[in-house]
Amino acid sequence: MTHAIGARDESYMARAMQLAALGMYTTDPNPRVGCVVVRDDAVIGEGWHARAGEPHAEVLALRAAGQGARGATMYVTLEPCSHTGRTPPCADALIAAGIGRLVCSTLDPSPKVAGAGLRRLQCAGIDVSSGALAAEARALNPGFFSRFERRRPFIRLKLAMSLDGRTARASGAKGWISGEASRADVQRLRARSSAVLTGSGTVRADDPRLDVRFDYGPWVRQPLRVLLDSRLSCAQTSKIFQGGGALVFAAEDTPRLSGESLQIERVPRGGRGLDLNFVVERLCAREVNELLVECGPRLAAAFLEANLVDELVLYIAPVLLGADAVPLTQLTGIDSGSPPTFDFQETRRIDADLRVILRRKRA
Repeated sequence: MTHAIGARDESYMARAMQLAALGMYTTDPNPRVGCVVVRDDAVIGEGWHARAGEPHAEVLALRAAGQGARGATMYVTLEPCSHTGRTPPCADALIAAGIGRLVCSTLDPSPKVAGAGLRRLQCAGIDVSSGALAAEARALNPGFFSRFERRRPFIRLKLAMSLDGRTARASGAKGWISGEASRADVQRLRARSSAVLTGSGTVRADDPRLDVRFDYGPWVRQPLRVLLDSRLSCAQTSKIFQGGGALVFAAEDTPRLSGESLQIERVPRGGRGLDLNFVVERLCAREVNELLVECGPRLAAAFLEANLVDELVLYIAPVLLGADAVPLTQLTGIDSGSPPTFDFQETRRIDADLRVILRRKRA
């Protein structure tokens, strides 16, 4: 028999969500998952997945619950896996522990699971319910769901601008637009991302490292650094290549470099340089869940025009740079087509700046 999900179930699931969020910066490419084991209206075990290759949230919660897990109810933010990957199937562990009821938020979108975990539990006589705080579970793992459901990462475009929508001074003089607190916030965006991408123009102009320089606790990993450089024009001494872990996408007709030592993938050309759909397809094949794009106005326009931006993060500084300064994007031809439109999701003051998060409207 399957029980309906009630307010008490959602309360325990909310705690599981809190636990899952502890893996925000560490679990990639695995999803962020939390788990709670409840017996007689008391929590007897908790767990959260820390990083790929280590025990899943369900296994850790069962260990904490011990023999008390037999006949208890488990709350988990994602369907227990039913296949052997980096670790054994969690569904088998639940059956062996004698769990009486399983409440999960949503099915695992991976074709290796996709309902098979719940079916295995039901066949073993375990009462299974799903759908508790499903929207929250998906919001916690936008890239994991996107990778399997849309065959591409969840793409976040980050831009900093002045009050008049400009990103750099007309003179070309270097200097931050946003403040220190905003730049620290960008570090958190990088830390949660599977990869950070930029273009050759940004590397030549600013020579960024695009790494995570803040400590968010144990196991924080560096995202894959990705450079779009169709003609392989950037110097190999650029900071983005320091420390390894960088990937370059170049045009397929670009000649090989003498003694080519960089990690280079060649893709077809597109309207504004490289074919971005091919690029994100290749990144999906590398298990990139969340892609953060930090770039100049030309590449930003290319991602927007290709309808590849899922979330736009704007840091607005209280300064004016003037009409001759560098624009936010180089979008053209909007009057003759359908302009990109967004929904406001969040507005937040960050010291002197304003952070605005928007989601792309889908037809």
